[in-house]
Amino acid sequence: MTLAQPLQHKHTTLIKQSTCAYCGVGCGVDISLQNNVATAISGTPEHPANHGRLCIKGTNLLATQSDDNRLTQPEINGEQVDWPTATNYVAEQFKDIIAEHGSDAVAFYVSGQLLTEDYYVANKLMKGYIGSGNIDTNSRLCMSSAVAGYKRAFGEDVVPCNYQDLEQTDVLFIVGSNAAWAHPVLFQRIERAKQLNPQMQVVVIDPRRTATAEIAEHYLAIKPGTDGAFFNGLLHYLNANNALDNEFIAKHSQGFEQTLAACAKWDVTTTAQYCELDAKQLTQVYQLFASSKTAISFYSMGINQSSSGVDKCNAIINCHLASGKIAKAGCGPFSITGQPNAMGGREVGGLANQLAAHMDITNSEHRDIVQTFWQSPTMASGNGSQAVELFDKIKSGEIKAVWIMATNPMVSLPNRNEIASALSQCDLVVVSDCVANNDTLDFAKVKLPATSWLEKNGTVTNSERRISRQRGIVKPCGEAKHDWQIICDVATKMGFSGFNYTHPSEIFSEHAALSGYKNNGQRVFDISALSTLSTSEYDALKPVQWPINSNYPEGCARVFADKKFATASGKANFIAISPQLPKQQTCKQFPLLLNSGRIRDQWHTMTRTSKAGKLNQHTAKPLLSINPTDASVYGVQAGDLVAVNSNTGEVIVGVDISDNIRQGQVFLPIHWNKQFASHANVSNLYPSVVDPISGQPETKQSAVNIKSKHYQQHVQFHCNSEFVKPQADFWLKTNNQYCTSQQLAFTEKLSDELAWCKAQNVQASQWLQFSDPQNQQSFIIGLEQNKLVCLAVFSPLPSESEPQWLEHVFSAKEVSAQEISAMLQGKPSDAFANGKQICSCFGVAEKPIIAAIKSGCNSVEQLGKKLSCGTNCGSCKSELSALISQHQVGSSDVNSNKSTENEGNRIPVLAV
Repeated sequence: MTLAQPLQHKHTTLIKQSTCAYCGVGCGVDISLQNNVATAISGTPEHPANHGRLCIKGTNLLATQSDDNRLTQPEINGEQVDWPTATNYVAEQFKDIIAEHGSDAVAFYVSGQLLTEDYYVANKLMKGYIGSGNIDTNSRLCMSSAVAGYKRAFGEDVVPCNYQDLEQTDVLFIVGSNAAWAHPVLFQRIERAKQLNPQMQVVVIDPRRTATAEIAEHYLAIKPGTDGAFFNGLLHYLNANNALDNEFIAKHSQGFEQTLAACAKWDVTTTAQYCELDAKQLTQVYQLFASSKTAISFYSMGINQSSSGVDKCNAIINCHLASGKIAKAGCGPFSITGQPNAMGGREVGGLANQLAAHMDITNSEHRDIVQTFWQSPTMASGNGSQAVELFDKIKSGEIKAVWIMATNPMVSLPNRNEIASALSQCDLVVVSDCVANNDTLDFAKVKLPATSWLEKNGTVTNSERRISRQRGIVKPCGEAKHDWQIICDVATKMGFSGFNYTHPSEIFSEHAALSGYKNNGQRVFDISALSTLSTSEYDALKPVQWPINSNYPEGCARVFADKKFATASGKANFIAISPQLPKQQTCKQFPLLLNSGRIRDQWHTMTRTSKAGKLNQHTAKPLLSINPTDASVYGVQAGDLVAVNSNTGEVIVGVDISDNIRQGQVFLPIHWNKQFASHANVSNLYPSVVDPISGQPETKQSAVNIKSKHYQQHVQFHCNSEFVKPQADFWLKTNNQYCTSQQLAFTEKLSDELAWCKAQNVQASQWLQFSDPQNQQSFIIGLEQNKLVCLAVFSPLPSESEPQWLEHVFSAKEVSAQEISAMLQGKPSDAFANGKQICSCFGVAEKPIIAAIKSGCNSVEQLGKKLSCGTNCGSCKSELSALISQHQVGSSDVNSNKSTENEGNRIPVLAV
């Protein structure tokens, strides 16, 4: 008898599950496949991190997965080679340098975008086989201060909170975090928690009023860098107002008296003056924390990226220990990470001062444990060079070879000129990346093509210690290999055994086994229950929180619930701190304080997000946000170009005048670099100042000045051909869905504008030109078979065209005579003059939203019903809320119950 075979449907849609490639929230994603082609993406409904939600970046992940700008074949000195040649070359070069100069003459600089399996073998090779601690990660730049703070307090780098705590707390302090834009899905969970619990109080503490402040009952525009004093003041207040948990302090902590003594001078009056806050408002906020049964302090880069970031982290932790608001639902100090696998890198020892599995490189017993487990020929005997120090040693010649993996230090490390100098002098620069061009690859002698997000297969760990699978959905592009494969190939060719893995599950099993090896309950990080997973079980692994061992075979959401910590005594450590101001302070030459951070729709250095046209509409270019009073003092207006200078470099950007910035301060986004702008890399402006404990750079404060930048001619240049970096004195590039837009400026006026257009790699058979002498403007369009391929606008001042109009005319198969006339006069129809885009999902701009508010839509939900804005990913909800506060009828009375430094005056949230 022949059994019936299941019907094979030609167009069956399959779903494969993976994890988002962006921030540390770790959202699950469902990827729809038809004929092995990824066709759609949505949030995984059952994933505990996001429950089906995705932000605008996650929603557009598939739009970033083209083969454009992919590195597809190994290169040595600009010549393509095969893999054996490339890995032989790297192995031999490393061996020769080590033989002549020692193991500390080589280094790895890796990334929180590597998977745990990649990270594990990189760390194993450097520390256990090469025998140096010289492997550090770009996670040094975002969370190493939080790591050190947790380790000092708890004895181990353990985040004691989970995402449910954000929904179960009565009081939430959001400190130095624009969660609405940097961690939108968590912010949406917070918004929903407030809807379910109207009594929940949110306090936002940030020098800059961001979109996150829209959710707050209390917004504190704290003086930059004074967070340590703020939390010392809170501990003083808890003690003075009988809000201590004396039983917890006595039984489960140590060092309290010394810590309290260090807070003796920080009464409300002193703290308010130091932090430049209103004493009455400060008292209200302190009392909120003191009187509430539950409280979460949710903090990020505004705390960590400081020359005293570790102390600030411990000042926060001190308050939770003193009040007993820790290790229970709705309580704790919660550091949120910025990269998808920063936590995984911490687990495997990706930082230069760590061993694998939360063991210490300076602990001889730990070194013996790891070396015995690995059966490795050697073991690093001390801390390696941390990120900034590592590149200093490259420049000095102490480190002669560096292998950079999945990161772009030319853009992300401070003092860009020093990094360029270091790499240009280095004997051997190897870069593994999935892109063909970025600022760091310009210095690579060897380029190794690595797989990208949709191709990679392994695990990541999010900010709540939850391990999730990232699954390879499509085949690698060209000859790209997984990072772990490349590392293992080089290790083997260096003559080392122990790298003969055939599948990432084998690496994960070894990593899991090491976490339990001779652990005996001494280290919280223990995932040994996963060490026996088969390949099929690994492939099917569901999201799970560590520890995962014989005591917690299904994982553990609540650590330290028994009040036993990972210190030698089992007690948590109070850490006495003395608040320190940032090292960079203003002076006569540099009178303004620079702050920097992320924008809503971009991520890191834009190599991925810039490919999606939708993600480039909300904030299309870098702008310097400046207070209106300062703008008047410096004689600048919105849209003007200014040079921003510090003692380390210069950037040139446009101006955004914003009430969200305190007087004396300015703000720049971090994302732009030489692939997208001639002069916009903010790392030019930061010196190499680091926290002495964590080595984390202070990239939240620099002293700068600004000066108007004048050019003879400005050009808008939009075309649908391949982008070529222009020969201009200033330029910016934006990728749209149907064209590339450039803003250019010249110190000398072009002699022949039409000839210049024709020389810009434009395929046009017909050119039309119109001049407007009165406004000193001219317009040129290029057509090919009546399809628009080029539009240029020449003017004496910077000008802009509506992005939606550009998309409309460039997407059309043919342009009408009416549209040609409009383009030649620079006058789009009123239908496209809708202002700044607010909702990227549905392309809803500011003017229709304001009109809807004035017509009676007085809630985000009503705007969603009328315009659809805010109904998909939700990333724009804070801006919608801000517009409602600003424009609804009777807005002067709106939110009068909310406490702000300006007595309830709702400042609109702007783009940057």
